[in-house]
Amino acid sequence: MQHWARRLEQEIDGVMRIFGGVQQLREIYKDNRNLFEVQENEPQKLVEKVAGDIESLLDRKVQALKRLADAAENFQKAHRWQDNIKEEDILYYDAKADAELDDPESEDVERGSKASTLRLDFVEDSNFKNKVNYSYTAVQIPTDIYKGSTVILNELNWTEALENVFIENRRQDPTLLWQVFGSATGVTRYYPATPWRAPKKIDLYDVRRRPWYIQGASSPKDMVIIVDVSGSVSGLTLKLMKTSVCEMLDTLSDDDYVNVASFNEKAQPVSCFTHLVQANVRNKKVFKEAVQGMVAKGTTGYKAGFEYAFDQLQNSNITRANCNKMIMMFTDGGEDRVQDVFEKYNWPNRTVRVFTFSVGQHNYDVTPLQWMACANKGYYFEIPSIGAIRINTQEYLDVLGRPMVLAGKEAKQVQWTNVYEDALGLGLVVTGTLPVFNLTQDGPGEKKNQLILGVMGIDVALNDIKRLTPNYTLGANGYVFAIDLNGYVLLHPNLKPQTTNFREPVTLDFLDAELEDENKEEIRRSMIDGNKGHKQIRTLVKSLDERYVDEVMRNYTWVPIRSTNYSLGLVLPPYSTFYLQANLSDQILQVKYFEFLLPSSFESEGHVFIAPREYCKDLNASDNNTEFLKNFIELMEKVTPDSKQCNNFLLHNLILDTGITQQLVERVWRDQDLNTYSLLAVFAATDGGITRVFPNKAADDWTENPEPFNASFYRRSLDNHGYVFKPPHQDALLRPLELENDTVGILVSTAVELSLGGHTLRPAVVGVKLDLEAWAEKFKVLASNRTHQDQPQKQCGPSSHCEMDCEVNNEDLLCVLIDDGGFLVLSNQNHQWDQVGRFFSEVDANLMLALYNNSFYTRKESYDYQAACAPQPPGNLGAAPRGVFVPTIADFLNLAWWTSAAAWSLFQQLLYGLIYHSWFQADPAEAEGNPEARESSCVMKQTQYYFGSVNASYNAIIDCGNCSRLFHAQRLTNTNLLFVVAEKPLCSQCEGGRLLQKETHSDGPEQCELVQRPRYRRGPHICFDYNATEDTSDCGRGASFPPSLGVLVSLQLLLLLGLPPRPQPQVHAHASRRV
Repeated sequence: MQHWARRLEQEIDGVMRIFGGVQQLREIYKDNRNLFEVQENEPQKLVEKVAGDIESLLDRKVQALKRLADAAENFQKAHRWQDNIKEEDILYYDAKADAELDDPESEDVERGSKASTLRLDFVEDSNFKNKVNYSYTAVQIPTDIYKGSTVILNELNWTEALENVFIENRRQDPTLLWQVFGSATGVTRYYPATPWRAPKKIDLYDVRRRPWYIQGASSPKDMVIIVDVSGSVSGLTLKLMKTSVCEMLDTLSDDDYVNVASFNEKAQPVSCFTHLVQANVRNKKVFKEAVQGMVAKGTTGYKAGFEYAFDQLQNSNITRANCNKMIMMFTDGGEDRVQDVFEKYNWPNRTVRVFTFSVGQHNYDVTPLQWMACANKGYYFEIPSIGAIRINTQEYLDVLGRPMVLAGKEAKQVQWTNVYEDALGLGLVVTGTLPVFNLTQDGPGEKKNQLILGVMGIDVALNDIKRLTPNYTLGANGYVFAIDLNGYVLLHPNLKPQTTNFREPVTLDFLDAELEDENKEEIRRSMIDGNKGHKQIRTLVKSLDERYVDEVMRNYTWVPIRSTNYSLGLVLPPYSTFYLQANLSDQILQVKYFEFLLPSSFESEGHVFIAPREYCKDLNASDNNTEFLKNFIELMEKVTPDSKQCNNFLLHNLILDTGITQQLVERVWRDQDLNTYSLLAVFAATDGGITRVFPNKAADDWTENPEPFNASFYRRSLDNHGYVFKPPHQDALLRPLELENDTVGILVSTAVELSLGGHTLRPAVVGVKLDLEAWAEKFKVLASNRTHQDQPQKQCGPSSHCEMDCEVNNEDLLCVLIDDGGFLVLSNQNHQWDQVGRFFSEVDANLMLALYNNSFYTRKESYDYQAACAPQPPGNLGAAPRGVFVPTIADFLNLAWWTSAAAWSLFQQLLYGLIYHSWFQADPAEAEGNPEARESSCVMKQTQYYFGSVNASYNAIIDCGNCSRLFHAQRLTNTNLLFVVAEKPLCSQCEGGRLLQKETHSDGPEQCELVQRPRYRRGPHICFDYNATEDTSDCGRGASFPPSLGVLVSLQLLLLLGLPPRPQPQVHAHASRRV
C-alpha cells in the first residue's frame, strides 16, 4: 500500500509541477519586480487608525445628538400646555397616513381625520434605501394610541420645532442617517420624512419597545417577576397574566437580568433557571415557553412570592446588572400587605422597587396592591383586558427614569446600542442614544420635574463603519471585527443573519461567530475590559462553504474605541503581514495589460473573471460577471486607472495581475496538452481580483466565486501547505453527479509563496481541474501492481501468490481517496463515481466510523445562530380563536357568569377583536407575503471533520463478530488526502453508528446548563437607580370600580350594533406629563 501511496503522491506532484506553474509564477513575479512594491501591514498602527476613524465618525453623531437633546428640552420647557387643542390645529406628516388611506377598514378614513396630515413628495435616496423628503419630519403613532388625545396633540405641537434642528444637523453633517425622537408618550418623530413600512396586518411598532429606546430610557435592571397562580386566577385572567409576562420580558435588553416565578402557598421558578439570568433573546424564549405551562391552583401567598423575589435579588454570587432592582407582581387581588416582608428585606432604604399589577376584572379591594407599590417606590397598574397589556407593561420605565432626570447633566451620557435591524429598511445599524428630560417646574420654588420626555437617537449603518476598515490589503483571510460589552459583534465577516426581526437585537457573540477556544475567551475578556493587546494563537477556522475546518495560525491585535463601549480587533495570518501594491506608472504597459481583459483575447489567453469590487464610483455592479466585466471595460474607456473617482490601489493591482497571469499562459499553459494528463482546466487566482481559467471553453463549467476572497478553494489553499483537493459539492438529498460531457471535475490548488527581500507573502493560488472519470481510472492503475497503464493486468486472488490490488480485485477491495473533511474524492468502485463529493459516511458508514474511532478524523461541532428555517406548521388547537377564553354552555346558562369578571373580560377581548381583527388571526409575522412567514430565525447544528493526530500508515480491523473487515489507511504527503484500502463488507450485519455531517435543526446548547457558566460581560459604566430628592408620591393610586350590569349590557349592545368605541390611551395619573 505504501508503494501505491508513493505513486499517487508522485503523479499528483508531477501534474502540479508541470501544469500548476508555481515555480514559473514565482519567476514571473521576480521578473516584474519593478512593477510593484511590498507593503507591510503593521497591526498595531492599523487597528489604532481604524479605531480612531470610527471614533471620529461616531463623535460627529454624538454632537448632533447633543444639539437635538438640548433643543428638545428647551422647546418643551417653553411650550404652553393646551387643554382645548384639536386635531385640526396640528399640521404634520403622518407616516402611516398613506397606508391607512389605502385601507378601507381604517377608522381614520371613516372619520375623515386626515385634514391635519400633510401630503408630501419623495425622492429615492440610496443612502437610506428609501424614498425620503428632506424638508419635513414624519410622525409615527402606535396603533393602540388615539392620535386625537390631548396628550398626543400637545406632544405633536412642541416636537414640531425639532424639524429645523434635524435639518441643520444634516446641513452640518450630510452623512447623518435617521434622526429620531422617541417620546415617552409613544410618539416617534423622525427625519427625513418617509412613509412608514407598515406590515400586512396590525402594526405593533411602539418606539418605547425598541432596543435603543429601552437602553436610553433607564439604567440596567435586575428584575424578578412573580405571578399569582392561586385557584382564584381563572382561565382568562391567567391568560392575561401569561401574555403580560411575555410583554414585560420584551421591555428588557441584554444589559438586564431577570427571573420569573409563580406562587400560591409556595413560590417556584417557572423555568429551569434558579437565579437571575441575562435577558437575552434565548433566555427570554425559555421564559416565554415556560410561562405558558403555568396552572392555577391553591391559595394566594404573597409572602412566599415576595420572599422568593427578595432572595433572588440578594444573591451576590451570580452575574447580574447591579443597578435598578425591582419586583413585578401580577395578581388578581388579595388582602395581605406582607408588611413584615418589606420591613425585613427592603426597609428603610427601599433599594428594591415594587410594581404591582392587578390583572382582570374583579371585585377585590386593590388597596393592598396600591400600598405595596407606594410603600416601595414603585407603581400600581391595572390590566383589565388584553388591550391594556402593552401600555401598562412598559410604563414602569417612566419610574426608573426618575433618578436619571434628577441627576441632570451627569446622566446626559450618550450610549451606543447593540446591533439591530432598522425598522425603516436601513439594514443593520447601531444607534447612539441620549435621554431627554422634562425641565419644567409647576411653579416658583416647586420641586424639579422628574419625568423623562423620551430618548433621542441617531442611527449609524454598519456598512458605514465597515467602509472605514481596510478592504483588500489584509488578504483573503485577514479581517477586522468589533465587539461590545456583552461580547456581541457589531463588525465581523461572519455576521450574516439570514433573517432579521426588527423587534429583537442581533446578538451574535464573538465566540459563536468564530470557533471557540480558550485563547479567544481571553481575547474577548481583554477587549470587554477595554484593554489593548496582541496575541498569536493556533486556532480552528471554518471554511467559507462550512464543509471544512482548518487548524491555522492567526495574529490578533485589539484596542478600545474611545468614547464608546466598543472594542476593535484585527486578525491577520502570518503570510498576510505583507502585501503587494502595484505601481504601473507606464501607461503603455497599462494599455497592454488591459487588453488581456478584453473578451477578444480569451480564446488564446484563457477566460478572465474579475472580482466584483468597487473599482470606481460610476461602475455599475452586476451579479453576472460577464456583464460586470463589460461595464468595467466601458468605464475604463472613459477614465484612467489614476482617475480620482477610482480606487487606484484596486485598479493597478487588477491590471498588474491581468498581465502576470497572461505571462503564465504564455510560459506554461499554452504549449501543454491538457488531455495527456486528463485535465479539464488549469487556473490561477490572485489577491488583485483576477481568476484566469484556461482554456476558454472551461469557463462554461467554472462555478467558483469570481471574488477570490470569497472562494473557498482560494482561502483554504492559503491556509494549507501542499495541494488542496476540492471535490464537487454534493448534498445527500440531491441526485448523484451526472458524468456527461466530461464536465465534472475535481479542483486541486496550491498557494504561490513568494520570498521578496526577506518578506514572505502568498499573493496567488494556482491549480488544475481533474477529469473525474479519467482520473478514477488512473487511480485504479496507480493503486495496482501494474507499472504503467499499457501493461496487461495480472489476475490475483486469495489463493494466488501475488499481491491483491485496487484494480484487478475491485470486487474484493474498496480503495478510496477521502479529503480532510471526510468527503469522497476518488474510488475504485465504478458505481461510486457519481457519489464523489459526498460525506464518506453516506457511502460507507461502517468504514468512516472506524476511521473516526481510530483518530484519523476529529469532529468539531458548533451552532449557527443566524440560520433561516421554514416556519413550523401550526398544531390543531381547535376551532376557537387563538388565545381567547371560550366559555362553556354551563357558563352561558348561569346568570352569575354574565356579571362576572370572565364575562367582562371576554366582552373586552371581543371588542378589541373587532377593532384589531388580526388578534383572532395569525401573528403579523405570519402575514401573507411577509418574508418572515416563509422563513424565520433558527439555530442549526453544524458538524465538520478534520484530520486527527494519526499521520503514519495504519492497519486496523473493524470487529463485527463474524463480519470483521481489515482496512489500511495512510495520509498522502503534501496533500489533504487520506488513502484507504479496505475489504468489502461480507455481510449486512456489520453496521455501526452513522456519522452525520449535514447541518441539522437544533434548539442550540441547553440553556439551563449555559446559564450556570455565563460568558464574561460587563454592563454599562453608569448607573442611576437612586436620588434622595425623588418624589415617590405618584405611584398609581387610581380608583378601581367593579363592573356594573348596566355597563355590561351597554357594551353588549354596542357589540351587537357593530359600533365599537375608539380605544382610549391607557394614561395613568401622569398630570405632570403635560408638556
